[in-house]
Amino acid sequence: MVIDMTPPADAPQFLDANGWGGAVVAPLAGDASFRRYFRVTEGARHAVLMDAPPPHENPEPFVRIARWLADHGFAAPAILAADLARGLVLLEDFGDARMREAVDAAADRGPALYGAAIDILVDLHRHPAADVPAYDRAVLHREAGLFTEWYCPAVGLTVDTDGYRAAWDAVFDHVVTDAPVTVLRDYHAENLMLLPGDRLGLLDFQDALAGHPAYDLVSLLQDARRDVEPAIETMMIDRYRAATGVGADFDAAYTVLGAQRNAKIIGIFTRLWVRDGKPRYPTLCPRVWRYLARDLAHPALAPVADWFARNVPADRRGDPIVVARA
Repeated sequence: MVIDMTPPADAPQFLDANGWGGAVVAPLAGDASFRRYFRVTEGARHAVLMDAPPPHENPEPFVRIARWLADHGFAAPAILAADLARGLVLLEDFGDARMREAVDAAADRGPALYGAAIDILVDLHRHPAADVPAYDRAVLHREAGLFTEWYCPAVGLTVDTDGYRAAWDAVFDHVVTDAPVTVLRDYHAENLMLLPGDRLGLLDFQDALAGHPAYDLVSLLQDARRDVEPAIETMMIDRYRAATGVGADFDAAYTVLGAQRNAKIIGIFTRLWVRDGKPRYPTLCPRVWRYLARDLAHPALAPVADWFARNVPADRRGDPIVVARA
């Protein structure tokens, strides 16, 4: 599916009402949701226009969390203007320099950039969680269930869904916490922008929840979109551990959340192909399966690993488009 990057019809009126009349609006990016982004330029000024059209999208959480992050000293885009009813938000422009391309172009920058990303999480986790919904057992189950809901039917598997839920329920005690932190949920190298002063800017945090601190480390270090070297992953977990003093149970929590997130992502990427006509995302699934296989080897995941062994043969694991056609 080709994303229509024609600016929304009411963008000129919105921009004119907020002091950007006559600005040039150029396509910037679309993403896995219905949101689209445009760069707005007027002379030397530039900003980003987010189009998050109701009823598919609701920009209010992005605006609220962006302001919370900024109030707590984090580099979230400033909200320059917003019309929530229309789903239009004008944001500070963080430019085009992403952490992902910087690390891909120069691997020796990896330790410093990933270290900076870990330090943001250390700081974020020192604050009480934002006023966001809980990342509780019900949400964890709903997300893990995307695997059996979308991936399994797409590759022709009939599986034990009750057993799947029971297996996850047996391991979620490791990650349901009484001391939640703000979990940004899509914290990875493509959503971290390189800003002046060696700062990293934050994007794509509108789905934030209050949950276990290990989750965003998983998002960063088991990145569905790029390979993170195992040495970097180990180094960054050690960095977080040294800065926070987390206990021995952190490893089990990190691995359980790794498996949960990776199962969820495989389901989401399959849904993006089956439902939304976006075949690029299934091509990322083999990498996610590798992460999942490694996570399932941890003793804390034994019930879930047993379910996968009984229900998902090795030749049914991979890019769902390729598997479905085999």
